[in-house]
Amino acid sequence: MRHVTRRAAAGLCLLVVALVALGAAPSALGSGEPYRLVVTEAESTGPAANASGLSERRYPYLTAALRAPDGRSSGYRTGPVGLKESFTHSPFDEVAGLVARAPGAAVEGREHAVRITVDGSRYRAEVRR
Repeated sequence: MRHVTRRAAAGLCLLVVALVALGAAPSALGSGEPYRLVVTEAESTGPAANASGLSERRYPYLTAALRAPDGRSSGYRTGPVGLKESFTHSPFDEVAGLVARAPGAAVEGREHAVRITVDGSRYRAEVRR
């Protein structure tokens, strides 16, 4: 094997190892109190995002909060530098996805809150610490 080819292969292997490490590291990087998606029943009127048939794989925090007796999802810890948020799925992503589906469903005055309907019941889903 030529010297240049050997160096290129070694560089490619190091790149693959670095990418695998970046994929595994975000779950280990977490600081501060966890954020949770909290779902509470709402009496408010107005537009709401339909969350009846949402996939558990695409909205794990929302579906967990809807199933939980206390209406809270599992915790999500942010990364210390902001690197983790680029590589992981968060409750913030889920609220943004619901607002994108129904822009009028966003709760005014609250950045990470949205009104949803599930099988005819109205809820408010909000990210809280």
